Amino acid sequence: MSLLATLFVLIVAVEHFYILALEMFFLSSKSARRTFGLTEEAVSNPQIRTLFANQGLYNGFLAAGLIFGLILDSSAVQLYFLGCVIVAALYGAATANTSILFKQGLPAIIAFLLVLFV
Repeated sequence: MSLLATLFVLIVAVEHFYILALEMFFLSSKSARRTFGLTEEAVSNPQIRTLFANQGLYNGFLAAGLIFGLILDSSAVQLYFLGCVIVAALYGAATANTSILFKQGLPAIIAFLLVLFV
């Protein structure tokens, strides 16, 4: 696998570990509130915190799967998890915010193509 493909897979994994951290541990931070468009009142709601923590856990699983694929040097595993990220980005763009497609989907699409063809 090319160094460029590995680099992009790592970028996607790090991005999803960052999202995990924001959603699970730092939801009340200024950065998380700005990123997710939340008010202080919203992040103080226990139900919202639980929903975001659950979502963060899923992002962590995606990142862990990508790292696992890199450790195994398995393009099939990497493509599977990159595909999951792409589908999640498409769904998020359609239901929540179109910027998700560019912020999360585009790096995953680039990584997917690099793993597949390089």
